[in-house]
Parts: sequence; structure tokens; C-alpha cells
Amino acid sequence: MLSFSSDIAALPERLRLAIREQQAAAEILIAWIQLAIVLFSLVYALSPKAFPEMSRIEPVPLVLGAYVAITLSQLGLAYLRRLAGMLLGAFVVANVMLLLVLIWSFHIQYMQPPSFSLKAPTLLSVFIFIALRALRVDAGYVLLAGFVAAAGWTALVAYALAESLPGAVTHDFIEYITSDRILVGAEIEKIIAILSVTVILALAISRARRLLIRSVAERSAAHELSRFFDPGIATRIRDAEHHIRVGRGEVCEGAVLIFDIRGFTAFSSHLAPDEVMALLAEYQARLIPIIQKHGGSIDKFLGDGVIATFGVAQPSPAYAADATVALDEALAEIDRWNAARHTAGLDPVAVNAALTIGPVIFGAVGDDTRLEYTVIGEPVNLAAKLDRHNKKSGTRALATRDAFAMAFAQGYRPKAPRQTLRACRVEGTDAPVDLVVLA
Repeated sequence: MLSFSSDIAALPERLRLAIREQQAAAEILIAWIQLAIVLFSLVYALSPKAFPEMSRIEPVPLVLGAYVAITLSQLGLAYLRRLAGMLLGAFVVANVMLLLVLIWSFHIQYMQPPSFSLKAPTLLSVFIFIALRALRVDAGYVLLAGFVAAAGWTALVAYALAESLPGAVTHDFIEYITSDRILVGAEIEKIIAILSVTVILALAISRARRLLIRSVAERSAAHELSRFFDPGIATRIRDAEHHIRVGRGEVCEGAVLIFDIRGFTAFSSHLAPDEVMALLAEYQARLIPIIQKHGGSIDKFLGDGVIATFGVAQPSPAYAADATVALDEALAEIDRWNAARHTAGLDPVAVNAALTIGPVIFGAVGDDTRLEYTVIGEPVNLAAKLDRHNKKSGTRALATRDAFAMAFAQGYRPKAPRQTLRACRVEGTDAPVDLVVLA
């Protein structure tokens, strides 16, 4: 099989399929462009004929008919995704050879010596066929079209020299232009022009193809990366102007939101391992879209715990309001989930939440072989403590009074009055904390 795709052999199969799909789409476009060229040929059919009435043949209709038949076959195979390798190479050769046969036939149609065909401006059309091959972004077929055109024109020149009368060759450019004489240097120049354009275009396509393959690979890698990282973190990594290093961080004002399942260890001890993982997957699938919808970024998963930040990975002027709305919607979604579980005869899942705000340090931790973006700071620690305090206070969701006040200032409006717990003693804190009960 003829193939010019060895440069993608090392790529994963899914990337090779993506590139081949792009090439198949390009072949469909090429075939439609070639059919469009036929429309321009209608001008020939409608215009007065310039060749002698006694001409033995009219090759243009014959060649155009063959060209239409080949192009329609090419279009059909392109839609069937079967146009590649030796078959595609055969179509490339056929298209160029049809053009050269047409040029060759001119001296017969117009009843002139063979050198007459060498003067036809139709030769310029060969560059269209070479350029069309570039749409596939595969330099091999560009080279094939160009080399066939150069070889074909060389054959036409050789035929003209062999069939012409003695003295048909001239070294005078004016005589070459104004007569049927052959200027060998001019024909060589045409061949060199065809080869030069072919090689230059092939080099450009090779460079573009490398960029295409790299782009497809990096885009796929970024997509896979976003499955393991929060999309905001993945974007930050991808768009970083400098190499990400451990030990560099930035202080950001943001909100920290934590969810976890109350009594998860005891709850999961009665379930099979697959059931535990299925429960976590369903739980996270309900929370994560809501968090991300309101501009939150998932910092990490800690078993049944979900730690999210707002205004850190992606700056937001309403980070506290966004986090509070996300908390409300998440707990409402958990209520709907528990209603469905009750209908199915399953035990409810008790989910706690905690919200804090304040300055956090955002950066990469680990070493050069394993990095992780994370947030560090008192708001993170306090959120974890408030999450545990839910059990002691008999609540589902708590926020610091500062967090609630900031959310209110940023546009958040609760659907019902919220209770304030003043001077609460939260385990692990040095001083009493004013809290607001969100649920």
C-alpha cells in the first residue's frame, strides 16, 4: 500500500483516527473543488470553437467526460472513507495525466506540429492539481502530483522533439514566441518551475503537518489532563507562560467550600467495594457540575470529601456569593438524590458542608516528578473544622459570619432567614467563631 503517513504511526490510535478523519474530509473538499472546475469548462462548450472545421477530433469533451467520471468516483470513495494509499495515488496520477493528454491532443485538434502543444497556457492548470493535494496536509501526494506533472511534461517535450521536422529547435527567444519552434531552455524552465513549486509546497506542508500532529496530540493531552485536574487548573497549566515549579505560590482572596458524607466509614462498611465506589461516583457526579457551574474549582477529593475553591484558580469578583449559591444548590440536589434513594428502598446519604473565605496561598506542591496544584491557608483549615463541627451543632452546613456577610455584599440573597451562632467554640480553633447556619 502506498502510504505517506508513517509520521503518525507512533501516535495513539484515537489520534491517528482523528488525523485520518481530517484527511478524509479534505478529500471530500478536493473532489468538490474538482467538480467545480468542470463548471468553468462550460465556457468552452458555449463559446465559438477556434479549431478548424476539418479537425479530426474534439478531445476536450472526451477528456472532460473522463475527468467528471473520475472525480465523481473520487467523491463517492471519499464519502465512504476509502480514498487512501495506492488508490488515492492512482487518482492523483490520473488527474494529472488527463490534463497532459488534453495538452498533447491540441496539436492534433488544431492540425499543427507537435511543438504547438508546448505553447498551450493550459499547462498552468497543473499547479491547481498540485495545490489541491496540499489540502490533505500530506506532502507525499503533493510530491506525487508534481513529479508526475514534471515527468509528463518532459515526455511531451521529448515527443515534440522526436516528431518535429529538422530545424524545429531554436535558440532565439523571439522566434520561439512567434513561431512553432522549440526552445529547449524554456521547456526545461517550465519543468524546473513545476518541480520547484512542488518541493516548496511539500516542505511547507511537512512543516504544517508536524504542527498539526503536535496540535492534535497536545489538544488530546489537554483533554485527558482536564479529566484528572479541574478544568480551571488544567487551563492554568496549559496557558502558563513559564515552567511550573515547586516553591512558587501566590496569595489569592477566595472562598473554600467543603462537602463530605457524615458517618461515611460506618455507612460504607455494610456495602461491597463496587457499591462503595458507585456511591461515591454518583455523589460526586451530582456535586461537581454544580460547583463548576458557579465558577468553582475542585481542589481535591479526600475519600468522600470534596474540597472546592472559588475565586482562586479562576478570579471572580463574587467568589463568596458564587460559593454560597453553589452550596445551596448542591444540598438541594442531595435532597432530590435522597428522595430517589428512598423510593428505591435505599438508605439516605447525609452530606455536610462548610464555607469560609479569606486569603489562601495557591501554588504547586510536590517535586519535579509529581506536582499538584493546591490551596493552603487558614480558610482551608477552618473549613475542615467547621465541617466536623456540623455534627456537634446538629447542622448540615455552616459558614463563618464573615463569609456570609461577604456573600450578601456580593449579591447573594437567602431564600429564608439564616440563624447566627455567636461565639461558637469550634474544636481546633484558638478563639470563639461567629457562624451562620446555611442548612
